[in-house]
Amino acid sequence: MPRAGRWRVCSVPGCPEYTQDSRCTDHTRAADRARGTARQRGYGRAHEQRFRPGVLRRDPMCTCPGCPSCCRGGAGRCVTASAHADHWPLDRRQLVLQGLDPDDPQHGRGLCGPCHSSWTATEQPGGWNA
Repeated sequence: MPRAGRWRVCSVPGCPEYTQDSRCTDHTRAADRARGTARQRGYGRAHEQRFRPGVLRRDPMCTCPGCPSCCRGGAGRCVTASAHADHWPLDRRQLVLQGLDPDDPQHGRGLCGPCHSSWTATEQPGGWNA
């Protein structure tokens, strides 16, 4: 969501547009098109019916080991209910490349919302919206 009063140049090199987000409207649309929908990225029926429910059933509490940006400042394990099924330790792309089933719950872990956001932003190439 845009922050009032904080205008800056679009983060795409060479773009002179000012925005309240990290990218101007045109570059945000282009990034969304390039990323594809969840279905296009492989998160289909098997993910919804097998992977996510299996992981959350096995890990009802967040399994984050205590990252500094969420789990009480890294002071200990998170004590929040899991809300997201995260591929771990290999991401979905790596599992597919190795010929493994990315929808098998054994390849995932349960995380709460803040921990999932924190891990995704730090671990995925480019972080969010890359």
